[in-house]
Amino acid sequence: MLAQILISTLQILSAFYLTIVLLRFLLQVARADFYNPISQFVVKATNPLLIPLRRIVPSIGGVDTSSLLLALLIQTLVYFLIILASGQVTLNPIIFAWAAVTILGLILKIYFWSIIAVIILSWVAQGSYHPAVQLLHQLTEPVMAPFRKLIPPIGGLDLSPLVVFLVINVLDIVVNNLAIQVGLGRLGVMF
Repeated sequence: MLAQILISTLQILSAFYLTIVLLRFLLQVARADFYNPISQFVVKATNPLLIPLRRIVPSIGGVDTSSLLLALLIQTLVYFLIILASGQVTLNPIIFAWAAVTILGLILKIYFWSIIAVIILSWVAQGSYHPAVQLLHQLTEPVMAPFRKLIPPIGGLDLSPLVVFLVINVLDIVVNNLAIQVGLGRLGVMF
């Protein structure tokens, strides 16, 4: 019972921190406003682990590879601790593949829920200047823009999120199949 409590707590805390680390990566890719208060929180929460890692791992082509590596290392450590807490002592190199697949799944979930939030906020708080609303728009715009070019608004209704959800669903199926192939099991249904 104590092992289950430890594993559950570890999974919840690591998922929260991994989301913050991946948000830092995605916000940098989207070139979101660095001075946004939420961006500042993300930076401050990730700097203690990222700054030392950045001295070793350089950015490649403007992509913050150290954030991705940090996420991979944290998730690998979590899987290793879960294996230890469950009573197994063997170190299986497959946990790196588990970590990578889990991170891909988490990135898809971040985009899925961010787009849902943007859609709801467009109905409820249209034209809002709240920092969270602005950050969500900045995060999702690089993903939504190509689909908006393909499907222009029809009668003032933007249907491009439907196509984005379709693409996310296809990618979720691919990631879940990858998870099954590496022995991780299903990561969970997106919707």
